[in-house]
Order: sequence, then structure tokens, then C-alpha cells
Amino acid sequence: MPITKEDIRAIAISKLRLKEGNSAIDIGCGSGSITVELCLQTKGNVFAIDFDQRAIELTKKNLQKFGVRAEVILGKAQDILPKLPQADAVMIGGTWGDTAHVIELAVGKLKKGGRIVIDTILIETMYQALATINELKLVEIDITQITISKARKVTTGTMMLARNPVMIISATKA
Repeated sequence: MPITKEDIRAIAISKLRLKEGNSAIDIGCGSGSITVELCLQTKGNVFAIDFDQRAIELTKKNLQKFGVRAEVILGKAQDILPKLPQADAVMIGGTWGDTAHVIELAVGKLKKGGRIVIDTILIETMYQALATINELKLVEIDITQITISKARKVTTGTMMLARNPVMIISATKA
């Protein structure tokens, strides 16, 4: 199960500009690492969605481990989002090839002034996300590409190993 690495998670969460009491939706919750952070930072209503039963179970386990609560929902974002209340923040960690539609539904759930953040490793997803965000007339659009390198001991010293770059797209609903 993919986990959003700590460094990427910190930057992505900061782009949401969360405040205590905010509500948030985590689409493609995976391991629940983002869901846990959303709960810790907002202390508000948090919804986590994933279509993978293993992701749901792992998210629930991590929520329990960190002593926080969220509503964890098994299903496709396209089916679940219309049933959820409006939120201050939406985090998208996966769209499973339906990027434009998932973003449209997510933005429909955002309150005015709400923030959306999309993490992607695929250039095609970034392109689709940017096109959709522009079409929906969101503002304060930002794309940040992050490449993290971590130290690794080798026989003669320490080398830096780069991880795959991640693009973080963020925007605000006007």
C-alpha cells in the first residue's frame, strides 16, 4: 500500500492552509497518513475515501494508532462525493484515471475559499488536473515539483538517493 512520504505529506498538508475546526475530505486515502494529519490539524470532520478494502482497513488502523477519528468510506470517489457535506479542504491522492471528473466533484464539495490539493507522480495527471482547475476558474493555482533525496551509507561514505519526483497542485475556490 503506498504511503505518502513524510516530507511530501508535510508540504501537501501545508498547501491546504488548514485551520482548527475545518472539515476535510481525503480522496484515495491509501494508508491513511494524510487522513491522520488532517484529523490532527483540523480537529474537525474528516472523510477518507478509497475503493481498496485493504486501504480502508489500514486507514482505520492508523487512525486508531494515533487516537483520531474520521469517517472512512469504501467506494469510488465518483459515487461517494455527491453524498458528503461541503468541506473546507480536499486532498486528492489518486483519481484512478478519472482525473477531471473527480476534481469537478471535489470542487463542487468545496466551500467558497476552500482549498484543493492534488498529489501526482504522472505528468498526464498533472496536465488533466491543471486543465480542469483552469476550466473551473479556481484561483491561487500553484504547482510545486518536489524531489527528495535521502542519505544512504555505502562502503566509502554516504550517498544521496533521489526518490521519484512528486507534483503538488493546489488551488482555491473563488
